[in-house]
Amino acid sequence: MERILVINPGSTSTKIAVFEGEKQIFEENIKHTPEQLAPFEKVAEQFEMRREVVLKCLEEHGFKPKELDAVVSRGGLLTPIHAGAYEVNEDMVWQLINRPQNEHAANVGAMIALDIEKTENIPAYIYDGITVDELSEINKITGLPEMRRKGMGHNLNTRAAAIRYAKEKGVSYRDITVIVAHLGGGISVNLHHKGRIEDHISDEEGPFSPERSGGLPMFDVIKMCFDKGQSYDKMMKKVKRKGGLMAHLNTVDCVEVEKMIAEGDEKAKLVYEAMALNVAKNIAKCAPVVAGKVDAVLITGGIAHSKYITDYITACVNFIAPVIVYPGEDEMTALASGCLRVIRGEEKARIYKREE
Repeated sequence: MERILVINPGSTSTKIAVFEGEKQIFEENIKHTPEQLAPFEKVAEQFEMRREVVLKCLEEHGFKPKELDAVVSRGGLLTPIHAGAYEVNEDMVWQLINRPQNEHAANVGAMIALDIEKTENIPAYIYDGITVDELSEINKITGLPEMRRKGMGHNLNTRAAAIRYAKEKGVSYRDITVIVAHLGGGISVNLHHKGRIEDHISDEEGPFSPERSGGLPMFDVIKMCFDKGQSYDKMMKKVKRKGGLMAHLNTVDCVEVEKMIAEGDEKAKLVYEAMALNVAKNIAKCAPVVAGKVDAVLITGGIAHSKYITDYITACVNFIAPVIVYPGEDEMTALASGCLRVIRGEEKARIYKREE
């Protein structure tokens, strides 16, 4: 049975799991304190610390790296890539150290995977990385030539949901057309058509969410950027961590918001339903790309556990196609499944070339 190590670094934790075939043997979420992370100015500098965490976790669960058949990591902020698997190589790690699209904890994952690959002579991959960008050219055009829409977002979870739907229907992923909404701390929507993520509405331009502002009136944003005392870092924090439900209701907890609604809080109800309506509107925006010929609308992510939200969205968009809810997000299983398809010969891994 194929034994796969899965690595998923987050901003304040590192998730580690081992799978034997489709079966998960263990999963750990190792927390990193602010004190542990403080000495590192850049994410790449966390490599040795996080590598030791991974190796120690393996040892504590009775596994040795040489017993593995493959390693797979969440993909970091590379230049735009295709969906699916990539072999981890020197070019990829060079890009993540020297020219990443942005600082992100996932950048360290490929570095750890390459180190294990070299040490133990086993294959290492990333799968459905954050920067998957398969948008058709017409969907990239904006009103300013120097700004183009891109596919960066929750590709791992949304594509896993689309693949799951195809499997349940007994057809190939390449033969379905689905719109997938990922509902989490950030919310994004994308269109899967003929085996590609053909359109993508990111959490910076789409619905507001528990902590992100989503799309905003542009003139007001430009004006706010020039307010006294404003800065790039302050604006980014405002729209990425202090927007959405946090800005309106001072919480990112949907359970708490629904409790507020149950207790008669009309403002909470209005804001919460506005968030759901925003999701529905953005789902509908994807439908014209395929002239409305959509097989299903899939709702996934942590907030998809909320029947309040999913029922509201369903009522708004079921005129497009049947709505199916896949609550939660299991990135570890999605990574392991993708890796398994590669080592079983069902998919072929691509080779990454760095861009200086």
